Amino acid sequence: MNEHYIYPCQRHQPRPTSRREMLSKCAAGFGAIALAGLQSDPAFARNESLQSGPGQAGHGPHHKVRAKNVIFLYMDGGPSQVDTFDPKPMLDKHNGKDPGQLFNVEPTQFNNNGTVLASPWKFKPYGESGIPVSDLFPHVAECVDELAVVRSMTSGFPEHTFANYFLHTGSGLQGRPSMGAWVNYGLGSECQNLPGFVVLNGGLVPPGGLDCFGSGFLPATYQGSVFKPSGSGVANITPAEATAQEQRDKLDLIGQLDGLAATQFGKHDSLESAIQNYELAYAMQMAVPEVMSLTAEPAHVQKMYGMESKYQPTRIYAAQCLIARRMVEQGVRFIELTCPKIGGDRWDQHSNLKKGHENNARAVDQPIAALLKDLKQRGMLDETLVVWAGEFGRTPFAQGKNGRDHNQFGFTVWLAGGGVKPAMIYGATDEWGYKAVENRVEIHDLHATMLHLMGVDHTRSTFRFSGRDMRLTDVHGHVIHDIMM
Repeated sequence: MNEHYIYPCQRHQPRPTSRREMLSKCAAGFGAIALAGLQSDPAFARNESLQSGPGQAGHGPHHKVRAKNVIFLYMDGGPSQVDTFDPKPMLDKHNGKDPGQLFNVEPTQFNNNGTVLASPWKFKPYGESGIPVSDLFPHVAECVDELAVVRSMTSGFPEHTFANYFLHTGSGLQGRPSMGAWVNYGLGSECQNLPGFVVLNGGLVPPGGLDCFGSGFLPATYQGSVFKPSGSGVANITPAEATAQEQRDKLDLIGQLDGLAATQFGKHDSLESAIQNYELAYAMQMAVPEVMSLTAEPAHVQKMYGMESKYQPTRIYAAQCLIARRMVEQGVRFIELTCPKIGGDRWDQHSNLKKGHENNARAVDQPIAALLKDLKQRGMLDETLVVWAGEFGRTPFAQGKNGRDHNQFGFTVWLAGGGVKPAMIYGATDEWGYKAVENRVEIHDLHATMLHLMGVDHTRSTFRFSGRDMRLTDVHGHVIHDIMM
């Protein structure tokens, strides 16, 4: 027996504690309680130990965070690299000649190949960097010193649906989580009253449908929430109940019923996600009308974005870009913008290249430039990553007489802000603008780089599914360090 053991009956009875002593001893406790309350709010503290849940991080950042938010400008259909950001004088020199006599022509989507087709637009150098931009983008050209123009992107798919899945999910197969879902799975959202992944639908849902924005095998809470860039943004945002208490009582009853089901059948993702979505929808009732109300923006800001344009698609995309900036201010982690309808096809000009590309560029050029300028003047561009990309590019030779077919062998994307090195060109295509020949990169590398800038190691952000640790980049992907500061 331990001789130093003191039996309870032998302990000294403590003397009464004075009020002054009690307050002194508890003072630190009050602070700890307050700190715990603040740390539970993701907007206050990035707690890397938080488990997956609404607005919470699955694993938190792995390293220094450069970009807190992403705005992904998706150019549906595939803009032509040789008509936008990658000028090729050889096309002018050999315009109208048989491409098969000049270089090896790969099979194309429709195999209706015409002659070498020079760009209908002129290129000029802009900014201190002198990066050339075509006449299609006079407004974006003013911001060229903010861009890292990647001219050597490649894709593994020449068809829209598979290429869209690949661009959005890192796989050409349907059913994988979108990059926006992966970002929120890893980092959570800093906003508890809005979804962490929002898709602003300008009118064109890409081939592949809503699965481009889905959560796949990740919990359903991480899927993209589709907003319209006008009106209330989402349907049924106004409560149908007569009083707030009546609505709260309904939600509490649903919660109780769901709790009974969980007790009987165990926890299931579909049920847990439904509960979280109900609560998020309840919180969105106040946040959504506020973030969608563009009338609060000064007149000069609305004009800068193009809200007063005579061209309706410009007004639509202007609203999307302005809402995206407002959502970033509210802490929405990942925002994707789809293109507006232009009365013709998306950027997919198999014919009538000049008219189609001009209408598409007219819709997005001014709003994108305004977004970049607005983010910068507000001090937000440094922590907001803006990415401009389509699912592939287009051929340097014609399809038929005046269009271009799909080209996955070499095309252009650009990035700005969020730790990206500005005023630079990375990679190159051959002299025809056909295939990437210098610093060739692929979509997996783009995803790895985006995650890296957000503080996530793409090889460590995994989810166990079907007996395997899955990730956005699969078993591929290299961070493009050369375009990072």
